[in-house]
Amino acid sequence: MSQLHYLPLHPVFFAILVGLFILLVVLIQIGILRYAYMRLGVSSRVALLLLFASLIGSYFNIPVADLPEQHILSGQEIGYFGMLHMVPIVIDWPGTVIAVNVGGALIPTLVSLYLLAKNHLWALGILATACVAALCHWLAEPVPGLGIALPIFVPAIATAIVALILSRQYAAPLAYVGGSLGTLIGADLLNLDRIQGLGAPVASIGGAGTFDGIFVTAILAVLIASIRLVPLGTRAVQPMPPPPTAPLSAQGPYHAPQNDHSPLS
Repeated sequence: MSQLHYLPLHPVFFAILVGLFILLVVLIQIGILRYAYMRLGVSSRVALLLLFASLIGSYFNIPVADLPEQHILSGQEIGYFGMLHMVPIVIDWPGTVIAVNVGGALIPTLVSLYLLAKNHLWALGILATACVAALCHWLAEPVPGLGIALPIFVPAIATAIVALILSRQYAAPLAYVGGSLGTLIGADLLNLDRIQGLGAPVASIGGAGTFDGIFVTAILAVLIASIRLVPLGTRAVQPMPPPPTAPLSAQGPYHAPQNDHSPLS
């Protein structure tokens, strides 16, 4: 079981993601992104805890199935689209193990379902997920020794565009939902039939190959939430300043209003 758990990225690139998380914490603490997570649908403490849990949880994989494999790669570094991914060192390995990554699949899925239910975004969420999943499925590539991989910024850019088009008011939760579920479905689940024959000891859903994109998407959702978005076709109306009034002395003597109808005698 210990051979199932490993960092999804090279330690240097994983440290970059940790640095992004620390930067986000600093921005929230100094007030720049104070209300970002409130617009996203959760408090800042809960959201930071979830992001931290995603980083820690990316190390852990839950096995769900085994695929027979004749040749297994072990203990290598696989480069893809500028990122280095780690292949775990395995001994006496039966084949390719299909696993679910805790930080890259389990936590994002639970958070996405919560945001969909809290904001009543089932229809828009399904549409956003379908759009991102279609693009990720088209761009995902099988990588020998690694599994299915995707360029890191594809989920983030795609989900930002789709979320802003569908709803500017709920762009932040839609970005998180579409980016997380769309990547998991389009890149991982729809490509499980392409796993066998790659020699990967562990094919982790939401792990190596896609975790970086899912985590960057979560960061992007926070940044979208921190921006004040005005719905298209509307503009803020500035109140008209009150007309200048002359001083009382310059307005002349006061005259009581005259009544045109005198009382009957």
